[in-house]
Amino acid sequence: MAEIICVIGNKGGTGKTTLSHMLSQGLGLLGQRAACVLTDTTREPLIPAGRRYLIADARTRESLTKVVDKLRTLDDWIGVIDGGGNRTEMDRKLYALSDIVLLPFRESHEDIRTVLRDLEMFPRAYAVPTQWPHNAWQREAADRTVAQLLGAYRHRILRPVNALSSTKLLLQKRIPEQLPSPLANACRAVARQILEVLEIDFSEHATLDEPEEVVERLPAAEMPMRLTQGARRSH
Repeated sequence: MAEIICVIGNKGGTGKTTLSHMLSQGLGLLGQRAACVLTDTTREPLIPAGRRYLIADARTRESLTKVVDKLRTLDDWIGVIDGGGNRTEMDRKLYALSDIVLLPFRESHEDIRTVLRDLEMFPRAYAVPTQWPHNAWQREAADRTVAQLLGAYRHRILRPVNALSSTKLLLQKRIPEQLPSPLANACRAVARQILEVLEIDFSEHATLDEPEEVVERLPAAEMPMRLTQGARRSH
């Protein structure tokens, strides 16, 4: 059966669609078979050519059911569902059918307060800091705010996804033939975290298209809440 990952959250503008495509691209770069599932009715399907993942259109309730049912019949696939924003009932539905839930949030107090409520509402969800600042002073201030307001959920907060202007390339209808190396590395880093949480083994050198930065896997002491207690799986 495929793993189902849902990217949801009550607030719009937190980067759910960007994270969904970054994760899907990163999974593909790490040799995983992935599909990015569109549910946001305000967006149009993107062209899959040149991407490391498939695109699935599930903007109606019926099509979502069909896509998820199809994914569940596939071995060693991972479906990433972009839940869109401000749709509490849809978030509940996606949460119920998912194996893992991601809640992206930015550094604003409003985003952090919203993700706090979502973490309380969805106990199997992980928060993902997105568009995180590179500047050392801004990064320190943002990390401090998260520690103060989300300290009780530290074990459910993944490593930040840094702000990167090139992520907008993944949201174009047709992507360039070659994506920038920093973007490819960022996508891999996001995918590594999720595969670690799902306890799925993967190849670090599945593709050699771009030079890859060396990123250590999460140490056991820093690993967020695990979903399983059994042996690691291979995809």
